[in-house]
Amino acid sequence: MSIKSFGAKVFASIIHKKTQKWVNDPINTQKKVFEQLLEDAKHTAFGKDHNFAYINSYEDFVKHVPIRDYEGLRPYVDRVVAGESDVLWKGKPLYFAKTSGTTSGAKYIPLTKESMPYHIEAARNAILAYVYETGKADFVNGKMIFLQGSPILDEKNGIKLGRLSGIVAHYVPAYLQKNRLPSLETNCIEDWETKVDAIVEETVDQNMSVISGIPSWVQMYFEKLKEKKGKPVGDIFPNFNLFIYGGVNYEPYRGKFEQMIGRKVPSIELFPASEGFFAYQDTQTEKGMLLLLNAGIFYEFIKVEEFFNENARRYTIGEVELGVNYVLIISTNAGLWGYNIGDTVQFVNLKPYRVVVSGRIKHFISAFGEHVIGKEVESAIQEAMEGTSVTVNEFTVAPQISPEEGLPYHEWLIEFGNEPEDLEAFALKIDNALRKQNMYYDDLIVGKVLKTLVISKVKQEGFNNYMKSIGKLGGQNKLPRLSNDRIIADQLKLY
Repeated sequence: MSIKSFGAKVFASIIHKKTQKWVNDPINTQKKVFEQLLEDAKHTAFGKDHNFAYINSYEDFVKHVPIRDYEGLRPYVDRVVAGESDVLWKGKPLYFAKTSGTTSGAKYIPLTKESMPYHIEAARNAILAYVYETGKADFVNGKMIFLQGSPILDEKNGIKLGRLSGIVAHYVPAYLQKNRLPSLETNCIEDWETKVDAIVEETVDQNMSVISGIPSWVQMYFEKLKEKKGKPVGDIFPNFNLFIYGGVNYEPYRGKFEQMIGRKVPSIELFPASEGFFAYQDTQTEKGMLLLLNAGIFYEFIKVEEFFNENARRYTIGEVELGVNYVLIISTNAGLWGYNIGDTVQFVNLKPYRVVVSGRIKHFISAFGEHVIGKEVESAIQEAMEGTSVTVNEFTVAPQISPEEGLPYHEWLIEFGNEPEDLEAFALKIDNALRKQNMYYDDLIVGKVLKTLVISKVKQEGFNNYMKSIGKLGGQNKLPRLSNDRIIADQLKLY
């Protein structure tokens, strides 16, 4: 055992003990976070406008602080971007994480000196939780690759800005720098396809042990590796023993990845966003990710079916239930207050609190009242693939309201790795799996309002070509699994 791997095990034990302190006292942990946030921000412009100095309970907070999305908070954010201090949080932010919103144009999410450390610690602690549970630490001796955005940062009124993954790249600990790939020069390449080609050249002959990134990015990297060497990724990198991912559900990709790698590789799921690092997978034996209750974020939850109601009830951590879809609402030490990030979650465990990401509040299909969400379609296609050789590169789903003939239906646009022998039978398996999960959809099929879903095959590289055409290939961009219209579906058919 190397000194580095021995040290990782010791450090993992220390962090585990610290984590268990707040894990075993979740309600009080969130209460302390809530009180500290209000105390730290009561002299800000937002704090004064919303009477933070007079808020003495969570009920007071609900009365004074409404739920907002980025557009709702934008008047305050614009003041911060303009260089004003003490607006949403004390002082000025260290960075802006710049993201592209579908309705808001460019979004500037503040990162403060108080919030930034939690982004770094959460990613570190996820790996240490794996080391603690499994006792495996040899991977720290190999090379590690993090597929991420460019670390080149711009500046706006004295505050640096860039993609979150590019900002985080500046915080990689010194003890990992020698093991980390790709090089700074390669990481700074803006064009994603050119960047992946350069990463392949840099890494193909290296002792890669950890690979991290959004699955769709990593898939492109793996495909290019296989094309170059003509053998599975697991043979190219015999010591590749840990895959770390976030951003999208890995399950629809798992079969394809295991085929490309040539074997199974343990994985760790993360739930990071520009707005905060919310959860990570803390165990290999149970479902879900540990919700980080001590990370400078106060959580609220609104049931999805109630979200668009006026004065929808807001739930705190002690009031949530298993298996319910909640819209995730956050207040943070970066100055986001009652903020709807757009993600929906389900709790799969309450001791400790573990969640799965079930979708996006804006990404659903309910053209016929079926209320189908991302988690349901991902689970359905995964169930249909089980026990088969079928693999899927990418997919998305949209309603077909006005077909040329027959009943309306859900259209699944799928780019296969390995196609099913019988496409209609595969579609029926997905349909049956979805009907088991969603009673509204089942009622529509039984009542002959909808017919069984229809699969439309997308050509190889079709999804990548579409994302490239709209300037969103690579980076932190993800294709929606679900749309309630046909904008994406109709465009995809051109590729």
